Amino acid sequence: MRGADLLTATLANAGVKVIFSLSGNQIMPIYDACIDAGIRIIHTRHEGAAVYMAEAYAQLTGEVGIAMITAAPGFASGLGPLFMARNAENPIILLSGDSPLSQDGKGAFQELDQVSISAPLTKLSLRPQHAEQLGLDIAKALRVAASGRPGPVHIALPFDLLNADVGKTQPPAAPDFATEVTRPEDHAIQTVLDTVADATRPVIVTGPLQNPTRAKGLLEKLADALDAPVIPMESPRGLNDPCLGDFATALAQADVIVSLGKNIDFTTGFAQPPAMSATGKFLVIDPETDILDRARRALGNRLVLAHRADADAAARLLAELGSGAAARTDWRATMAAALAARPTEPAEAGDGPMRPAVLCAAVQRLLDRADDPILIVDGGEFGQWAQACVSAKTRIINGPSGAIGGALCYAVAAKIARPEATVVVMMGDGTAGFHFSEFETAHRYGTDFIAVIGHDARWNAEYQIQLRDYGADRLYECELNPTRYDNAAAGFGCHGEHVTDPADLDAALKRADESGLPVCFVAEIEGLPAPSGSGH
Repeated sequence: MRGADLLTATLANAGVKVIFSLSGNQIMPIYDACIDAGIRIIHTRHEGAAVYMAEAYAQLTGEVGIAMITAAPGFASGLGPLFMARNAENPIILLSGDSPLSQDGKGAFQELDQVSISAPLTKLSLRPQHAEQLGLDIAKALRVAASGRPGPVHIALPFDLLNADVGKTQPPAAPDFATEVTRPEDHAIQTVLDTVADATRPVIVTGPLQNPTRAKGLLEKLADALDAPVIPMESPRGLNDPCLGDFATALAQADVIVSLGKNIDFTTGFAQPPAMSATGKFLVIDPETDILDRARRALGNRLVLAHRADADAAARLLAELGSGAAARTDWRATMAAALAARPTEPAEAGDGPMRPAVLCAAVQRLLDRADDPILIVDGGEFGQWAQACVSAKTRIINGPSGAIGGALCYAVAAKIARPEATVVVMMGDGTAGFHFSEFETAHRYGTDFIAVIGHDARWNAEYQIQLRDYGADRLYECELNPTRYDNAAAGFGCHGEHVTDPADLDAALKRADESGLPVCFVAEIEGLPAPSGSGH
């Protein structure tokens, strides 16, 4: 048995069924070993796409997503999504090919110190030194990726270790993969329960790990158990996330804020007035000591509790032990109304291109008819319109990092994870260009999603910055061509739609939904600034 066989047998023992990958010389032994291990490879068109797909697959399945790319330049092409996965708290393992250990320092083909590069972006980065230990290294990676605050792990795999004979070395078994949980201590849970019980306007905020898609009903149970609003935050626009409506105004009135795994950072206004009360009490539970230290620096004597524990474990205990007897009907109604606030749009279409909200309303009608809708949102201004105006029980966004471009990759992974789901992607035309070639991947694997492109022929987020900060006479190099993206996707074998009249939206979306193909649905829209999250 080779090192590559030990590696894939370990992954198979851990329940891994799919690896998202772009091939290259140094990882071909693993491709070969996947045949006998029964692991499916989804072969992408860009290394970054493979990492994005692993990230979305992890969110939708609750498993650790696996990406595999080749060495040096291939590895470098996958780095951006690692930053996104770390911020979005997605457990993934990036396997990268590497030059042989036996040629270290000799100028081997694509020799590069990958671990030093990836370390700041991951929870753990390592380069195995012994072929017989590959199984244990993989087991460790799986544990680390899924434990505490989930995130990415990188393993650089020397080519000679993959080909080395490991004899009859047995792959690790189930206990070696078990997630390590740091349970909150009883006194910490009681402090939260007591402080919330005494509050008038408490709020619980959570991070990306406890978003509605991943928490699966936990947030509602927690809100009822503590009789307090529970708000997941996963957008780089933070308190100005248009999905949260007028949350920022209501949050400033809170007298107690419980943070379960939510960083006290730029997305919360650093917990300073006017974003949050200067006299309010704060309780922070987080698995990472540096995040707790950050909270101590930001909050000073407002901090009642800073406790190291897994946020998910704490949320489940609080949901179990809370009495729900505080009778805060008015406060919860106030917060619900704030969260529901949305921009007011004119009822009639104007003379120019359709307004973004009109397109969003048509997409919402499609999602409302679906049995298992999955909404994926990515991009700048149009992405924010979509987050404000469109919803689905299952949703993936581009996360707190603020990077764009992974949406098409997310869609492929969503259909691999849930083949019968209705998957709709919403993104701007700038975002569409990052990984447009993954339409070919989508067609090759029969992943029939609908990618809705809001086409305003510009990098509109930056255009709006220029307009706001520098003036209309300083608009510079943020325009795009009026490209027929639908025709380009059709060249990959996909279905294309191009809509300019709002009256045609429903019929075109129906054709797209019934095509049985990956769809590139382009709608020409007015390049408006996104909703601010202020509810108007």
